[in-house]
Amino acid sequence: MATTPSISCFTCQARERTEWCVLSDRELKLIDDHRVTRDLFPGELVYSEGDECRGVYCIESGLVGIRKYDADGHSILLHLAEPGETLGYRCLLTGHEFLSSAETLEPTRVCYIDAPTVRTLLEHNPALGLRFLQRASNELEEAEEKIFQNVTLSVRARFAHLLMVLIDRSGTERSASPIEVKMPISRTDMASMIGTTPESISRTIRKMEDEGIVEFFGANGRMLKVPDITVLADEFEPRDFM
Repeated sequence: MATTPSISCFTCQARERTEWCVLSDRELKLIDDHRVTRDLFPGELVYSEGDECRGVYCIESGLVGIRKYDADGHSILLHLAEPGETLGYRCLLTGHEFLSSAETLEPTRVCYIDAPTVRTLLEHNPALGLRFLQRASNELEEAEEKIFQNVTLSVRARFAHLLMVLIDRSGTERSASPIEVKMPISRTDMASMIGTTPESISRTIRKMEDEGIVEFFGANGRMLKVPDITVLADEFEPRDFM
């Protein structure tokens, strides 16, 4: 992990998607003066589960996987964090150590903001605290929706939904035909994200490939080809036919 020069907070393209967008110029200058920006390679840790939380991390570019580990050292991918997301804010607000680990999945640039700076900003700008509260509420709603999907949808439907999310994240237009995208995560991680096993994911992929809905190819099967995106979407959002 290397410390690197960064563009200013004033010109950061991700800032408008962050909680920090409510800060004044003077408050942004405070962050600029105290933050540390680092470039990380894929597979590097931003922080580890159990570490003391001494600040927060704002993702400027790249992709970060939020993981938890069981007693045997097996990891479960909980969430994909994208540019504009602030990591560690809940632990900072509650005074807890980090409850999960954050690992880069592709080349990533993060800005670290120490706890005293964050607390100073929260004390002087209540709108910032409200933004973090709204973010926490949204994350809770997303977690509840994920539990609902795991209970009510089949593995195949959940997998199709995840593929659609990853396709949208890549910026590929749904109107393209066929669609080809590189998956940022492994099949094992896909399985953990939808609450199933790698074996079940493999069976689902084989069936969907046999039916011509998707095709996985390339190194480690990370490339995805979708001949018709509407057919994939119908797996979890079936259209009504009169």
